[in-house]
Amino acid sequence: MEAERLVGVSRRALAQSRGTPDIIAEAWQAQALAQAIGSRLAADGPQELRGEARGLSEIGGRCGGALDHPAARAGVARAAQLSELVEPRATLTGLGALLGEVGMALVGVACETDEQGLYWQCMEAIDAADESMDRVHGMLRRLDEQDRERQQDLERGRGRDGPYAPHGAVRGPAGSAAGQS
Repeated sequence: MEAERLVGVSRRALAQSRGTPDIIAEAWQAQALAQAIGSRLAADGPQELRGEARGLSEIGGRCGGALDHPAARAGVARAAQLSELVEPRATLTGLGALLGEVGMALVGVACETDEQGLYWQCMEAIDAADESMDRVHGMLRRLDEQDRERQQDLERGRGRDGPYAPHGAVRGPAGSAAGQS
């Protein structure tokens, strides 16, 4: 399944979660998905994202054991359905939203529980979701910077010769010097 679609499935599943076991399961699923998307981007994504993507993958892997859930113990992750990642920006935007929603849901579970072990599992998972979200936002910033640089390069190229250069003018970096001889 395509990554952006898989993120959407996970967001809907989290929104439909009823009770602590479902929320814990979806938090685990979200971290497994973050790990899978990070791994995919580290291997095949844009070069400028690969370092942050490796970090995202490592965080997702570390958190897997923080949540004690049967799905986690069985290793049945929705992320195993990941087949392609077509649009990194859209996928990362959705993943960032999912991780934020997971963090908020886990805060709710932590506030409602009287069980020490569950409380601390939630705290660790909240930290991991937050750290993963930081990586996602870092990758989105890198994509934005890359887009700005491309736009500036295009504008500099247009400004040099531009579409309104005088007819017969020599175009290119040496155009002004060559045309003045």
